[in-house]
Amino acid sequence: MTDLAVYAGLFIAALAAATILPMQSEAVLAGLLLTDAHSPILLIAVASFGNVLGSTINWMLGRGLERFRDRAWFPVKPVALARAQHWYRRYGRWSLLLSWVPIIGDPLTVVAGVLREPLPVFLLLVTVAKSGRYIVLAAIVLGWV
Repeated sequence: MTDLAVYAGLFIAALAAATILPMQSEAVLAGLLLTDAHSPILLIAVASFGNVLGSTINWMLGRGLERFRDRAWFPVKPVALARAQHWYRRYGRWSLLLSWVPIIGDPLTVVAGVLREPLPVFLLLVTVAKSGRYIVLAAIVLGWV
């Protein structure tokens, strides 16, 4: 497999994992790290970029789709959206540092869009959270800790 295909596959897995699709990018990254055939720094960077981009898509969906929240096809159930909005209002933008957490992270990024969190702040906090998760995972997998 060419390097481009490896990095593209990781990017797509990380991007999809950050959306409402039920995917795990951590297993893909861990598997690639264990092969010892690619730069860990580049793998972490590609996974982080894809994951942050996926969260940014969620943010944009929140910004644009919020006006349709009462429609049956709205991607987030009303109960989940209300819970995430409550969480976000209670803890504010700092809750975006939990955007990497399964189940609650993706709705938080949508809610950040719904509640009009400024994009630069959103990107900074989500990048710290998502990259931090991948760095810790790599450190564990590669025995750096």
